[in-house]
Amino acid sequence: MSNTIYIEYNFTVVPLQPGSDILIAELGEVDFESFVENEEGVLAYIQKNDWNENILEAVEILDNELFKVEFSIKEIEQENWNATWEENFEAIQVADKCVVRAPFHEKPNVQYDIVIEPKMSFGTGHHETTHMMLQFILENDFDGKDVLDMGSGTGVLAILTAMKNAKHIDAIDIDNWCYLNAKENVERNECDHISVFEGDASLLGERKYDTIIANINRNILLADIPVYAENLKENGTLFLSGFYEEDIPLISETCVKSGLKFEKNLQKNNWVAVKYVF
Repeated sequence: MSNTIYIEYNFTVVPLQPGSDILIAELGEVDFESFVENEEGVLAYIQKNDWNENILEAVEILDNELFKVEFSIKEIEQENWNATWEENFEAIQVADKCVVRAPFHEKPNVQYDIVIEPKMSFGTGHHETTHMMLQFILENDFDGKDVLDMGSGTGVLAILTAMKNAKHIDAIDIDNWCYLNAKENVERNECDHISVFEGDASLLGERKYDTIIANINRNILLADIPVYAENLKENGTLFLSGFYEEDIPLISETCVKSGLKFEKNLQKNNWVAVKYVF
């Protein structure tokens, strides 16, 4: 992994919102795997092996007259990611109870202090979807529960459930770098009852969970919701994010077919996080 080369795109976006959100969503569909938002737009990263000169042809916002998007590109060694991260990453606070920070930030006086070294992984708490999922975790009871964090990225959501006394947590991500990074962050936060796996929903088998958290994207969620339902215990809870407000009817329709019912949603800049229950 140390020799992996990434291509960095530095996008400037006008207007910044919802332009940056739309851009990130569309880039995610063409294999970009990590993003850093800033005051001017988005830094986006893709492995050089996955890159081609026509990679942006399917990114529709670039041709949308409502937005002005410009960019520059450069190669970046994976080991240089930490320097890039420190230039862009600020600690975030959620509901006065939880802070997500890097090791170089000062230790805060909050109930839940999560320290992550994000490297190339998604899920720092800065993006709206991760932030709302952290809110949901803070609002709900995890004491003694078995939890699945699907599409775990940095592992930050799994770590917060562990801090809220979940009994056991499985964290799964299809990306090898996310898998390795989550393992590091789990160890860093001394969460020895989190098991980290590399893969997708096919790993679940007959495992049963009280709570499943999935912050991925709409299409993967639509395909995997029936699998999640099969792996939920009676009276279980499903938290979903990674999609827009206008996607809720389609997501809910799929959940209802799997025996789940809508209970609540959070919204932030048109992104949503939704709670479903058996």
